[in-house]
Amino acid sequence: MRNTKVIGAASAVALAIGLVGTTVAPAVAVGPESTYLVLAPKGATTKAAAERVAAAGGTVVAAYDQIGVLVARSTNTAFDTAVAGRGVESVASTDGLGTTLIDDDASVAVDSATVQATGDPTGEPLWGQQWDMTQIDVAEAHAVTTGDSSVVVGVLDSGISSTHPDLASQIAFDQSASCLGGVVDTSVAAWNPTTSDHGTHVAGTIAAAINGVGVAGVAPGVKVASVKVVNDDGFIYPEAAVCGYLWAADHGMPVTNNSYFIDPWEFNCINDPRQRPVWQAVQRALSYSQSKGTLTVASAGNSNVDLQHKFIDSSSPNDGTYPVEDRTVTGACRDLPAEAPGVVTVSAVGPTEQKSYYSSYGQGVVDVTAPGGDTRFRTGGATSTLTDGILSTTWNAATGANGWGYKQGTSMAGPHAAGVAALAVSAHPGMNPGQLASFLERTATPLECPEGVYEPRPGFPATCTGGERNSFYGAGNVNAFAVVE
Repeated sequence: MRNTKVIGAASAVALAIGLVGTTVAPAVAVGPESTYLVLAPKGATTKAAAERVAAAGGTVVAAYDQIGVLVARSTNTAFDTAVAGRGVESVASTDGLGTTLIDDDASVAVDSATVQATGDPTGEPLWGQQWDMTQIDVAEAHAVTTGDSSVVVGVLDSGISSTHPDLASQIAFDQSASCLGGVVDTSVAAWNPTTSDHGTHVAGTIAAAINGVGVAGVAPGVKVASVKVVNDDGFIYPEAAVCGYLWAADHGMPVTNNSYFIDPWEFNCINDPRQRPVWQAVQRALSYSQSKGTLTVASAGNSNVDLQHKFIDSSSPNDGTYPVEDRTVTGACRDLPAEAPGVVTVSAVGPTEQKSYYSSYGQGVVDVTAPGGDTRFRTGGATSTLTDGILSTTWNAATGANGWGYKQGTSMAGPHAAGVAALAVSAHPGMNPGQLASFLERTATPLECPEGVYEPRPGFPATCTGGERNSFYGAGNVNAFAVVE
């Protein structure tokens, strides 16, 4: 994190120096414009903090009074020091705090027009390749309900293609927005994808329409809102995530899907002064969204890490901004939002309902599992098990063409759980986030731990702990039919 201080710079506030009628400001070192999270004391207004931002030579670009957080920008290289004082609890530069969206993309498009209908209950030409939907009993659930159109799932991601034939009718245009830079922009162009189709793929898993065109989503009767938090370089910054949480909560979305982690540090440590303000801001935003009735569904991650027993982080920061550090991580360090209180954390399984080789796990961390794909044998960008990935909607950044294709990752497992949660809310309205989370767990299909060291792919060993509720699968695989019965 940037923490540059100018020796001798006291403040950006003008100081009287004893000459009658003369006010002189101390010299301020000017650098590139940086973005900061400025936190007022918990429960306080942001008025005093905003005044300090202005006095320190900064500009408030977004004020989230609901949680006492400001997003500010400044060219003052000593801004973090100058803004400190009464009305400000903490401040952190978010420069370098973006993490690259992990997009494990098999990069193979599928043309639905060339695939004959399979006689399946949906009538979708690509349904026969959606093993993931069969695994969690989606067709049986659809015989009861496909979801309520008043239910909107927030997709905090890289944007959703508004012209995709499987998604155009599924998007809540009036509830979609970009949150890049921590600032809301509701224009359609702003929340459409620009460089990544990750969000488009996620949205299709949740709610692709039953229209005889391509694939079917878990809950095709509900709507999805594009809440864009991934910038053109593929980075997710804390201010964008905070903005996204509040936007979804204030627009009444009962479920959000979050297939990412915040920070270049895989584990965000509250005892690290560089990261504490980010941790606090995210916690405030998530607590607020829960109080407004929003359940946050998050992916566990693709590092094959036991999140309950993490000791060393040797791969962060991962954005190239700063040298990689060997850090000892403790219980004070969490993968956000996956390890935040109240969040439903989802691991991934493949077609055989065994843990995907890449999926992170952890007793007491993973709540449920869901299909994420497991294409284990990859050489030269190709794979002999391509169809063991998750087939969903895609968008080509180079051509702007819409299509269908395979991806794998806990990023793909999360939206299955979010879709099942949307079906649950549709069938049983009125559940608060805690009740909904508990319901997803109670209706999941329990999966047993494999014996001994589980290493389905060389170099990816893992050991499962626990009984019916265990570190690999939590309470089990989500089940669409069980939540609507």
